[in-house]
Amino acid sequence: MHSLLKLMAEGCLLYYITDRSAFPGDEPERRRRLIDKIAEAAASGVNYIQLREKDLPARELEALAREAVSVIRGQGKLSADPKRSATAFLINSRADVAFAVRADGVHLRAEDIAPQDVRRAWREAADRGAEELRPEPMIAVSCHSQEDVARAALTGANFAVFAPVLEKKDSPGSAPTGLEGLRRACAEKIPVLALGGVNLRNADSCLRAGAAGIAGIRLFQENEISKIVRALRP
Repeated sequence: MHSLLKLMAEGCLLYYITDRSAFPGDEPERRRRLIDKIAEAAASGVNYIQLREKDLPARELEALAREAVSVIRGQGKLSADPKRSATAFLINSRADVAFAVRADGVHLRAEDIAPQDVRRAWREAADRGAEELRPEPMIAVSCHSQEDVARAALTGANFAVFAPVLEKKDSPGSAPTGLEGLRRACAEKIPVLALGGVNLRNADSCLRAGAAGIAGIRLFQENEISKIVRALRP
């Protein structure tokens, strides 16, 4: 148990995936609650926040993302770069929106363009003098098999978000892989974060299987995030 606690304290990456539709109220109220939760996550030291409001039109997504960037960099703990929060902010799928709001990177779905193509476009934008755009993007990729994880590593992703591990939620074409599937995925040469039914009771099993961290929606949105962080990084 001591070695597990050390792993969790030193290396457990935490990845909050947003879902404003889970909040009560009308649309303005849900957006307000989401921004508050994003600020809470950044202030609590969550490593990554993925803005996943994929139903929003580009203009509305960009406006919401700009507000999120503002609160993350205002509330979050500073990184080595004094202009940036230690919490990286990723936009789901939309590299163009990530460029526009000066996010830290993107989360790519299986059907999106390859990580190396995002990097190429990102560098070109940075070379053109895009103000405050980091030189290299942070890129996460959704993976559902060991082969997906291997491909993500080969094409230049920073890490993989592997799902569903313990519970199927919105991926009707795939059954939970279980811990053995996660273990195989973690054998690839890229950090893997576990997603799908992961909670405080079973997170240690995912870490023992080799996961570099834990990703979730409900884990963060339905709980006081500072308590989640303390529990996973004792």
